[in-house]
Amino acid sequence: MDRIDFTGRVAIVTGAGGGLGRLHALALAERGAKVVVNDLGGAVDGSGGSASAAQQVVDEIKAKGGEAVANGASVTDFAAVQAMVQQAVDQWGRVDVVVNNAGILRDKSFAKMELADFRLVLDVHLMGAVHLAKAAWPHMVAQKYGRVVVTTSSTGLYGNFGQANYGAAKLALVGLMQTLAIEGARHGIHVNALAPTAATRMTEGVMPPEVLAALKPEAVVPAMLVLASEQAPTRAILCAGAGTYEAAHITLTRGLHLGLAPDTPERLLAALAQVTDGAGQSVPQSGAAQADNEVTQALAAR
Repeated sequence: MDRIDFTGRVAIVTGAGGGLGRLHALALAERGAKVVVNDLGGAVDGSGGSASAAQQVVDEIKAKGGEAVANGASVTDFAAVQAMVQQAVDQWGRVDVVVNNAGILRDKSFAKMELADFRLVLDVHLMGAVHLAKAAWPHMVAQKYGRVVVTTSSTGLYGNFGQANYGAAKLALVGLMQTLAIEGARHGIHVNALAPTAATRMTEGVMPPEVLAALKPEAVVPAMLVLASEQAPTRAILCAGAGTYEAAHITLTRGLHLGLAPDTPERLLAALAQVTDGAGQSVPQSGAAQADNEVTQALAAR
């Protein structure tokens, strides 16, 4: 097998001062990438900040013979993110890979959650990824090459108690990925989502110790390297944890044409098991597939 190689590539990794982000940055550098190590240096809830976390990772990379620079921008600040991308371009002439890893947690049940905490989690996870993609996009279009990795979560895909804000942000990132992949295809830009399960400071209070021991964060990194590589797929949701790798899909069932009549609500309720039956379901290539399926069945029923 050909080795995944990033020689000559420039990568930006957000939230790279510790945890998964640090491992992502180290792995990219070990395989030849020049890396902008971004981290605000805040706590898990997003409070505080320090440039030392990012600089320590840069020092690790340089000690191993790699090239890296530190950046302490908050991903919620678009101007600062634009400056970070320009920093990469000024330093190395291009930007090839962006790994959106920055995130915070403000967990509470929805009934007790303050709206400010809901908005901030969306701002960091979703808008942080939007800001970096928006800033890097013109450079990737110009060079006809780019790899964008967003970090989703099983909470976004399937839900988790006490994480309505986090789940909303993480599934929104999948929606962002789907459309950016479509728009980036003709420019050589591949966009994918990574759903990690790992023992980090963001999960240490969520999972029991024996489970955390099995979930070494290093086991997530291979999936990131694949999604960031020249050989990367596009529009994939790749899940990774404990050395196991899966793919998640948002599917569309074949459904059932019922027409429109006064009793359609009752007939739909009675047929709901058939409508939701997964047999013959598909993974649409775009949102237009839903309308195509609906209109095709309607015309066939005439």
